[in-house]
Amino acid sequence: MSLIKNIFRPEVLELAAYHVQDAAGFVKLDAMENPYTLSAELQQVLATRLAQVALNRYPVPSYSGLKAAIKLQLGVPQNYDLVLGNGSDELISMVSVACAKPGAKVLAPVPGFVMYAMSARLAGMEFIGVPLNADLTLDRTAMLAAIVEHQPAITYLAYPNNPTGTLYEVADIEAILRVVGDTGVVILDEAYQPFSPVSFMSRLAEFDNLIVMRTVSKLGLAGIRLGYMTGSQALLDQFEKVRPPYNINVLTEAAAQFMLEQVAVLDAQAAQLCEQRGVLAEALARLPGVTVFPSAANFLLIRVPQAEQVFAKLVKQKILVKNVGKMHVLLENCLRITVSTAEENSLFLDAFSASL
Repeated sequence: MSLIKNIFRPEVLELAAYHVQDAAGFVKLDAMENPYTLSAELQQVLATRLAQVALNRYPVPSYSGLKAAIKLQLGVPQNYDLVLGNGSDELISMVSVACAKPGAKVLAPVPGFVMYAMSARLAGMEFIGVPLNADLTLDRTAMLAAIVEHQPAITYLAYPNNPTGTLYEVADIEAILRVVGDTGVVILDEAYQPFSPVSFMSRLAEFDNLIVMRTVSKLGLAGIRLGYMTGSQALLDQFEKVRPPYNINVLTEAAAQFMLEQVAVLDAQAAQLCEQRGVLAEALARLPGVTVFPSAANFLLIRVPQAEQVFAKLVKQKILVKNVGKMHVLLENCLRITVSTAEENSLFLDAFSASL
């Protein structure tokens, strides 16, 4: 329609909407969610807390109480401020909006989190994807060369990476931060930090161009949509200017503060999932023709012959995983499986074995 072409930007017309498959009735292992629910006792206390929220009032725009809870419970240095987002997706969008000068570029390893490229294009920026090595490790030489060539305003490093689970070498990240220097910002996306043995949060003071971004989604709070990022105050001041007012609603704020008081429960769940990750990886590796890639996240990436057929058979058995084979040539015949409870992992393994 000429109306559509006249109204919408070419970048929007070329995009496909983000699709989430209906998972009703499935064992849902496609979205890296925490499978554990709250105990009945905690549910009741949370319900009481939420009932006391003043829904008729806007949130207090400073979010000082929520920020203090995040810093206290999630390892953010006390002398650093935070910028909050409606999930890390909104933070990524805010970074793009703030940095979208004419000709500015965004750079990241690929395959990686799809929102880096999508957000860049929606902001009118060019996205530069640097392929990983064949074993899905970071190609340090190619990354550094691309940074020198393109001088990106934003460089994203998912740490560990989605959808591969790869944990990049610390020395490689240090080299990227130094080569980028004062020409751009490096966003270290630690969305899966609860399942990873390392973090750059304690090293913020070493790099003026570093932003550490996280979300509470993988910790077990995906439904409340809360992300946060921190770094030098000079950077945060600029990102804060493009943050929508009142972007964290009062129910999210109250639920997050309550759950951060129970962070030991969430940490214990993360520890269980790390244990189950090892059990699931060993079981998958014993199956003929299955390659399991190392993961520091709450999911496993595997390669299996005829992955499309295996995926279809799993769907028929009401098991939903993520078929990532068409995302990038390096992911051919790959499936991504969220690590879940022992019971759900067992259901998956039985269905998967029968589907090979």
